[in-house]
Amino acid sequence: MVETITAARLRDWIDGEREFSLLDTRPAESYDAWHIQDAVQYTYKPDFEFDADDFRAQTGLAPDDEIVTICAKGVSSFDIAKRLADSGYEHVTVVETGMEGWSAVYDVVDVPTAGDVEIVQFQRRAKGCLGYLIADPKTEVAAVVDPTRHVDRFAAVASDRGYSIEFVLDTHVHADHLSGGRELADYVGATYCLGADAVDRGVDYEFRALERNEVVTVGGVDVKAVATPGHTSEIVSYLVDGEAVLTGDTLFVDSVGRTELQFGEGEAASGADLLYESLHRTLLAEPDAVTVLPGHFAIDADGTADVTPGEPVTTTVGTVRTGLDLLTADRETFVDRLTASLPEKPPNYETIIDINAGRRAPGDEETRTELELGPNNCAATGD
Repeated sequence: MVETITAARLRDWIDGEREFSLLDTRPAESYDAWHIQDAVQYTYKPDFEFDADDFRAQTGLAPDDEIVTICAKGVSSFDIAKRLADSGYEHVTVVETGMEGWSAVYDVVDVPTAGDVEIVQFQRRAKGCLGYLIADPKTEVAAVVDPTRHVDRFAAVASDRGYSIEFVLDTHVHADHLSGGRELADYVGATYCLGADAVDRGVDYEFRALERNEVVTVGGVDVKAVATPGHTSEIVSYLVDGEAVLTGDTLFVDSVGRTELQFGEGEAASGADLLYESLHRTLLAEPDAVTVLPGHFAIDADGTADVTPGEPVTTTVGTVRTGLDLLTADRETFVDRLTASLPEKPPNYETIIDINAGRRAPGDEETRTELELGPNNCAATGD
């Protein structure tokens, strides 16, 4: 009998350094575009005759190895697991919902704070997306910033910690993933907010427009909307009680946001000029000790990421000011470096922008999953 595990359980096995081989049965092109680190690729089609000797020759996996199979949705990986079991492979386990399930795996990590505010970071492991819960323990009121579409994760954590979500805020109209902002706000009865300039991007739904430097009060915690255009024209960062700033795709721990996804490659330089202003006149003007909480961490198509599971993805204003080479460049050099080498665009980014702006329906769960498959690509290389 073939055993199954959830994608979250697979995460635990990986983090626990359990000895096993992960077998990815998707076609080579799907594997090359996006897979879990160290997975072995073997294309499997149920309609061809399985040859155990050929399988071993291609993969190097022996009958006494512990194998975990994964495919797109858990169908072909389950079929090959049965074939392997019939061929004498005794330790084969299937990831139930495949890479679709892996895309929905989150780590929930507390961010250290000096004041009374509680900040929780949601790390979407497969895509590198970061969302946040900001809460006042005294009043038990909370806000959520940049939630992804699995809104139950955010609502459940808030509920488990005894918080009522009163505000849901997006930093901008995202291009790499489907926002869960409006859905979460509707689900918990909260007010949904964007920066006021989102009106100019053709956003086609109701939201509370936050003016420049407007403060949203979350219990006793002040969340100030700070305009930081560049990655997009309407993007804002959220300064939390003067001790942390949620920067969305403006500033990451080791890079900055790309500028041509909205502005186009022909206008990427104008976006880069705006970004230079936002960084140097706004974010880097904050005290060195202010914690920077970005909207993403970097993850490659091969699943490698420069983060430690269970630890918050953060930096400080002082660290990036002195340690990020791109931020030490003058304006002209900054713009040139940001636009000289543009990374590959996120998959389906134009469709995702239209959905997040309310101009297109998101479709069913299968469609949403297909739109989002793959890591984010919202950072500029600056090489």
